[in-house]
Amino acid sequence: MAVTAGGFPVAIRGYHRAQVDELVGRVRGALEGGGPPLAADEVRKARFDVVLRGYERRAVDAMLQECILRLQAVPAQRAGRRRRPRVQTEWLISWVQNANFPKTVARGGYVMADVDAFLDRVVAGLRGTQAPVTARDVRETTFRTGRFLAAYDAREVDRFLDQLAGALEPR
Repeated sequence: MAVTAGGFPVAIRGYHRAQVDELVGRVRGALEGGGPPLAADEVRKARFDVVLRGYERRAVDAMLQECILRLQAVPAQRAGRRRRPRVQTEWLISWVQNANFPKTVARGGYVMADVDAFLDRVVAGLRGTQAPVTARDVRETTFRTGRFLAAYDAREVDRFLDQLAGALEPR
């Protein structure tokens, strides 16, 4: 196998050289700050034509995996990700207080008292009367499950908690 100036070995059947060189140039520019921002997902989604006498696929894939890790380490501003708008605290309190989950009896669900107590704690944290609840706290919370008890549908509660954790993420 021959090795090109770009450092990749050439294989009988490999990735199209110009396509790989173009992406590597964009990655280099994004990492060094001289080019437009590039998100790790763009590199992850990149696909190349397979041609005769192209770059060896495993070598390119290994290098691109390393680039993805380095791009993920770049601060969000340089990676081109927009910051989400800050959620208004009063709106968030109202949203949590007005959460309405379907109830289930026959099928197992989360015990209503546990879920209600946790949401009360979230509201108290948002109001500043207790320690604030973080997105991590929301993701790590667990509830007792009850069968043949008044309980909330677990899937709906989980879906709501995922959205709540996203709203509580630091900005």
